[in-house]
Amino acid sequence: MSDSSPARPAAPVLDVWCELQGPDCRSALDDLRALRARYGDRLELRLRHFPLEKHKHAFAGAQAAEEAVEQGQGWPYVEAVLGRVEELDRKGEPFLVEVAGELGLDTEEFDTALVDGRHILIVDADQAEGKAIGVTGTPTYVIGGERLDGGKSQEGLRERIEEIADRLLAEPSA
Repeated sequence: MSDSSPARPAAPVLDVWCELQGPDCRSALDDLRALRARYGDRLELRLRHFPLEKHKHAFAGAQAAEEAVEQGQGWPYVEAVLGRVEELDRKGEPFLVEVAGELGLDTEEFDTALVDGRHILIVDADQAEGKAIGVTGTPTYVIGGERLDGGKSQEGLRERIEEIADRLLAEPSA
């Protein structure tokens, strides 16, 4: 639900196509933190799932991230897992539940969500939309209709995102 009253125009959206087992997405964390610090709620950051087949725990990670969102800790959970990609590589799904416990989330619910697949449709829909718009790797950013690929290098991407966000924020709302 969004407040679309004229007094508060909708914030521009930055979609971040990512996966929790990707070291490149971990590299993007500093930029995402800086963007959140600079724009606060004037820029909506949305995690979009794009688990890559080469990472065997990425699909479970995407589902776990959705469960964290459901429990009100989406970004803290994503940051905690991305900060420890090597542990996810080593430990797999039990690590996803372990991180949930560290954040005080309901670990039984996490475990159940990973088993019953309640978030699979969201992950599949994100992945299908990503493929449809040309996402091939992570992280990939989409803001103001422009796609920026960060899989090869993060160099200069935050500045480009800021340019687009500043332009969008300066435009009078329709």
